[in-house]
Amino acid sequence: MARIGGRNVVFAWIVGVLCAGVIGVLAVLTVPLVSTGMGLLGGSGAGAGGEAAAADGPQECRDLYPEALWVTLQYAPGAKLEQSQDAPVSTAVALVEALAPEVRFTCSWTSDAGSISTTVGAVGTDAGSIAASALPAQGFTCDERGARTLCSRTAGDLVETIEAGGGRWVSTSQSAWHPEQYASRVGNAVFTSGD
Repeated sequence: MARIGGRNVVFAWIVGVLCAGVIGVLAVLTVPLVSTGMGLLGGSGAGAGGEAAAADGPQECRDLYPEALWVTLQYAPGAKLEQSQDAPVSTAVALVEALAPEVRFTCSWTSDAGSISTTVGAVGTDAGSIAASALPAQGFTCDERGARTLCSRTAGDLVETIEAGGGRWVSTSQSAWHPEQYASRVGNAVFTSGD
């Protein structure tokens, strides 16, 4: 076989080995990016009971509140916030026990005006339809809002809301203290994040 003039076999081998080395280094560097990307696309899988929904959305009380609502709550006379993992505060005890929401956090506000308790958690994807069938007998009115079901009840100074759907849960109990559109603003923070 005739050789082409001006070509050096040794030089070609060196360049080939260097190119293979660069490709190998790039492959190693992309492994963390691929695994992260697969996690974002759901490649890591999600267990039952709404664990996928629990991974996104608000992670603490401050994440629940748009700035205007946060200021209203924080500067109310005597206002105090405590974050915990307490079970939801609700008169719908049987439903809460049956659905057993996996509590992410509970925000308990107290002020001179009254108190508010909001719980965010994860539940089974059928929780909204279960709530819609069980709660009207306890004086709640329920309606569907896209993928979520909202049930609410007013009894004197007590206003309760329970929203569930898509593996997410948010419930609020307002006793004598009713900031404007509190429940809907908090519900929007839970259900519009991560969609």
